[in-house]
Amino acid sequence: MAEAIVSVPATARRGEIIELKALVRHPMETGFRYTQRGERVPRNIVTQFVCSYDGAEILRATLHPAITANPLLVFNAVATVSGEIEFRWTGDNGFSVSEIATIVVN
Repeated sequence: MAEAIVSVPATARRGEIIELKALVRHPMETGFRYTQRGERVPRNIVTQFVCSYDGAEILRATLHPAITANPLLVFNAVATVSGEIEFRWTGDNGFSVSEIATIVVN
């Protein structure tokens, strides 16, 4: 089962650079391993991350098999308006999880 954990400051001044953190816990499998019977273990990775601020996309990342099992992304944004910041991960086998945080900009 996947779990998303995000860190967004509760408040910021207009124009302030804020740090955003996004982590997803996911049972990753590269697709390169084999079972004892010689069968390939199917790939199961997070392939895409998108972050939107007040409805506008601010970051998009394509992830590949070499990514860590529980990818942590840390990046900056400029606080412009009060609103929602949405973090969304998608991946193999229909995987999708999202988390929303709210920021108040003074």
